[in-house]
Amino acid sequence: MDNTPIGLDPQSITKTVEGLNNLLADMQVFYQNVRGFHWNVNGSEFYDFQVKFAELYTGLQLKIDDVAERILTLGGRPLHTYESYLAKTDVHAVKDISSGPEALKHCVAALSVLLLRERALLQLSMEVGDIGTSALMSDCIKEQEKTVWKYRTYMG
Repeated sequence: MDNTPIGLDPQSITKTVEGLNNLLADMQVFYQNVRGFHWNVNGSEFYDFQVKFAELYTGLQLKIDDVAERILTLGGRPLHTYESYLAKTDVHAVKDISSGPEALKHCVAALSVLLLRERALLQLSMEVGDIGTSALMSDCIKEQEKTVWKYRTYMG
């Protein structure tokens, strides 16, 4: 059995690549939701929410790239159309949200989806000795758990 150039069994990482593509779809839909929140938020806390949503979508851009590059590193092909994302995502696409607190509820729900997906990928990648994916998922989980805590604290 031949290994990939990075020393992993190609058959053992097939499910990891599929899971990473599902995560990529979730992140892309979440990213687009957050862009919409950023553009449409209004009210007395407009400036605070504008800043937070910009931070969130900027961070998501980096994570999206990391996940796509990991898929490529493993020999897969990242999804790259919204049609593909919508077919694979568990994050609900939302529109016309202008209330900051309502947008935060959607963010927490989306982050919960990401965390479930990332935990499953962490477990799977550890089982096949894929340390690179394990590290990526661990980093995402740590950051997103803290974000969920902060948002839930803000919402009361």
